Amino acid sequence: MSSVQLKKQILCALFATLTSIFSQILLPLPFTPVPINLATLAIFLSAGLLEVKYSVLSQILYLILGFIGLPVFAQFTSGPSILLGPTGGYLIGYVLIALICSFLIQQRKKQTAVALPLPVIFMIGIFFCYTAGTLWYMYSTHTQLLPSLFLCVFPFLPGDILKIITATILVKKLDRISI
Repeated sequence: MSSVQLKKQILCALFATLTSIFSQILLPLPFTPVPINLATLAIFLSAGLLEVKYSVLSQILYLILGFIGLPVFAQFTSGPSILLGPTGGYLIGYVLIALICSFLIQQRKKQTAVALPLPVIFMIGIFFCYTAGTLWYMYSTHTQLLPSLFLCVFPFLPGDILKIITATILVKKLDRISI
């Protein structure tokens, strides 16, 4: 195994760990089972700094760790019941953020397509996370679309804007030092 390959694997594990830690930095909301946390900031960073494969693997690793019982999900929860529960779709959405954002960022770096600004790329990623999460929430709780959006999406948009701004700044600065 080359030192470059080892470095990429270590960074993959690091971003899984960062997602785990950032999942614990949260603000529970009394009216929804979904807490505000910083996990998506870690995912945006992994998407902006890692190749597609490693960004996606970091989030799959995060989900596996939680699934097998390590308390990495928000509020130190874990297990299949969380992943398959009403908010599990948002956790699966983390993989979508990593996949879509890192792919679009790699295309942006190659300049093979129209270069979308980083904040737009992150907004596209969060849109797919919200779509997967809300659809799963609606299915698992038998809640209609509008109430689901008021419980699981709208309260989180201001924080997501701040995370997108923060991730954009950090990715631009950290990308220069070639992680």
